[in-house]
Amino acid sequence: MKIGVNVPNFGPGTDPGMLRAWASTVEDLGFDLLMVSDHVAVTPDVAEHYPDPFYEPFTTLSWLAGLTGRVRLGTTVLVAPYRHPLLTARMATNLRDLSGGRLVLGVGVGWARQEFEALGLPFERRGRLTDEVLRVLRSEAPDVPLWVGGNSEAGARRAVRYGDAWHPMRCTLPWLREAAGRLAATAAEQDRPRPALAPRIKLKITTAPDPAPERLAGVGSLDQVLDDLTQLRLLGCESVLLDTYGGDPAETLSPESAWRDLATVAAHLLPREENP
Repeated sequence: MKIGVNVPNFGPGTDPGMLRAWASTVEDLGFDLLMVSDHVAVTPDVAEHYPDPFYEPFTTLSWLAGLTGRVRLGTTVLVAPYRHPLLTARMATNLRDLSGGRLVLGVGVGWARQEFEALGLPFERRGRLTDEVLRVLRSEAPDVPLWVGGNSEAGARRAVRYGDAWHPMRCTLPWLREAAGRLAATAAEQDRPRPALAPRIKLKITTAPDPAPERLAGVGSLDQVLDDLTQLRLLGCESVLLDTYGGDPAETLSPESAWRDLATVAAHLLPREENP
């Protein structure tokens, strides 16, 4: 099972120096994948959670490709309706080639209604627009691994139809086990192979175990977190993305606690030769 990291590409502490430090940390610790988020117009609904500066993902990943040599690079997730399908396919294939085949393209429908309005896009048609983008990507960028995001039934169906992997976000282990069963059933109904599982989970290591019955995967004591990752591997997850962002933009000013949690996971799980 490959383990990656969601890197904040937004917020008051984010600048080229901080992005470089994040990339060095992720690669030097031996993680397999570095992914960033996507917003184009930082409207009030976006800024509440992900304020400026917000670094555009294709531009950012192209720059990071030149600063790294091994780690794969991706989006979690690119909001499909925001760009013309052919433009997305061209940028994706170019970045795949320029990075030596390291791109993983995570795609989703989006949620920020005000941002859709700012871009002149119909929020109510975002699902159909996403399907159009995915169809073009399968045709024009077939060699780019495609992760389809979304925790909903529609997201899972979309992953079966178009994706190499399903990329649900911030869920409990019981939910993911049940959802994996539904994903397999949907694939069987469509007579298609089941896409791989590649969830994004929150990472927060606490000093004491978290007793909450609805505890998110990746949250709790070190033993709980390591067991969560073991359970995800046993469930058949091919990749897991760790997300250390807790929701407060001020966290981007001081990422040291996030780096400590990542280093702790790396020390226990990643191969020693890749973990200096």
